[in-house]
Amino acid sequence: MRRLLAAALLTGVAACACSAPEPPRSAAPSPAPARPVALPAPTGGRPVGSAVLHLTDGSRPDPWDESMRARQLRVTLWYPTEQRDGPRAPYMSPKEAEPLLTGSGMPATAAGTLSETGTHSVRDAAPAGRGLPLVVLSPGFTKPMSTLTSLAEDLASRGYVVAGIDHTHESYATTLADGRVAGCLACDSSGDPGFRAGLVRGRAADVSFVLDRLTSTYARLIDSGRIAMAGQSIGGAAAVAAMVADRRVRAGIDLDGTTYARIPKGGLSRPFLFLGTPQHVPGGPDHSWDRDWKALTGWKRWLVVAGAEHQTFTDVPLLAEVIGLDPLPGMLPASRGAELTRAYVAAFLDLHLKGRRQPLLDGPSPCCPEVTFPAQ
Repeated sequence: MRRLLAAALLTGVAACACSAPEPPRSAAPSPAPARPVALPAPTGGRPVGSAVLHLTDGSRPDPWDESMRARQLRVTLWYPTEQRDGPRAPYMSPKEAEPLLTGSGMPATAAGTLSETGTHSVRDAAPAGRGLPLVVLSPGFTKPMSTLTSLAEDLASRGYVVAGIDHTHESYATTLADGRVAGCLACDSSGDPGFRAGLVRGRAADVSFVLDRLTSTYARLIDSGRIAMAGQSIGGAAAVAAMVADRRVRAGIDLDGTTYARIPKGGLSRPFLFLGTPQHVPGGPDHSWDRDWKALTGWKRWLVVAGAEHQTFTDVPLLAEVIGLDPLPGMLPASRGAELTRAYVAAFLDLHLKGRRQPLLDGPSPCCPEVTFPAQ
């Protein structure tokens, strides 16, 4: 049973269904949760600070809750700081962890342990630096932004400001400004025709609003001419949609996400990186990358990671023992998946936002034999 649940959470099956599989009556009791773990340490040279913003876009209603006349978003910032000591930013609260686990078909008994996951960010530390490049992160459908914390902290330690968006009502749990935890109302519509195309359009609108606020509120900290976006799963699809809708997004990364936004006939000339599992090989079961690859007219790379699963590019495999998951046979070790994700994402951003040449992106590398370049 635990292996079936592992497959559902790691590959996103439960997220697509938006319902928790009911365990058989004869299922054995779940083992006691493991001890809390710490995320891998950031690889950059700078300490990391973190802060949470609650932003309200009064120009549009919430697309999933008719009673909310304004779109409320929770945005987590990670950024370089001079402060090394201080209370660490929480990974997620128990109230957020419980619906994430139960919605993914896992027992809620691990909620407290999951919420105690150790981060490397100093909570509410003062930012350090001026004119830093900005990276927007968008998580997979039903997943909170916290599941991309390891990547966000690593980028911040390398000198980026990172803005992670919790798209309200598209995750099993999002804490709003008044302390309420909003559930996944979008899950009720996930089977509707055109649902995912509409979802990425809404996320693109979220991104543009967040950029408006951040580039004005943090004008000294952020260089508005150096903005990129990356996302996992539907968040990666949203990166395409955001680039089509907002020219401020200069470069984009899709981490194993089927795409739904249509690129204009003239093509998209800004840099783009596809980084995915073996399912996303040219001519494979997901044809969306084949379609969009032809429409990308600028710098582009299509990389496939052997042994990767859908959640390899997130924190989920790192937390598998905590939440009672057995690793899938042949799956890339969690630590190696995190290492490769960080390395290739950072290389892409360093090249296109900092202008630093990155041989890692020129072709297959002896240091990363798991990563292939199936399309050129």
